Amino acid sequence: MQVFLREKVDMDFLLPQFNEHLPQDIQLYQVKEVPASFNLIQSVQQKTYRYYFSNSSSFHPFASSFLVNVPGKLDWEKMDQACELYIGEHNFKAFCKPSENKSDYQREVITARISSSREFLGQFFPEQIFYFEIKGTGFLHHQVRMMMSAIWQIGKGEMEISEIEQRFEYPEKHEKLPTAPANGLILWETILDNL
Repeated sequence: MQVFLREKVDMDFLLPQFNEHLPQDIQLYQVKEVPASFNLIQSVQQKTYRYYFSNSSSFHPFASSFLVNVPGKLDWEKMDQACELYIGEHNFKAFCKPSENKSDYQREVITARISSSREFLGQFFPEQIFYFEIKGTGFLHHQVRMMMSAIWQIGKGEMEISEIEQRFEYPEKHEKLPTAPANGLILWETILDNL
């Protein structure tokens, strides 16, 4: 978040004021003065997203605000292989919602993996919770959610793992992927340049 102020303000005073007025699902940990020439969008060096999900046969609806349940048997080894294929610089046009105003769909994924989570504990959460964590230099509209959807399809045997590479090479030849629900997705970290 970037805010332009006309007067000098005590930064220690500003942080609690921002957090008091932000929605409850957003919290700032630090505020910092930057030059007027600073451009937030152009300064993003990398972002990390996490998508939380479970594979439970007894999923409680109260947990659905935080994660998505994917029922049925999943092939975790193939899902891990799918994550590895995302790493590198690729054309992600087949993994996003294309825009008429966009011509560059090349993006670099630095890491992509599935891990177990311990962030959610309580009677309404399944015993086992997982997250797909992806770190990259930038992402397209719905990219992470479509990548998650493809991983689930591969895990269920509904898509061959080779289709990921085919989608990179020939993005126009494939049907649009379904978008995974928004409720499991969290922007985990943003690293900025020039700060």
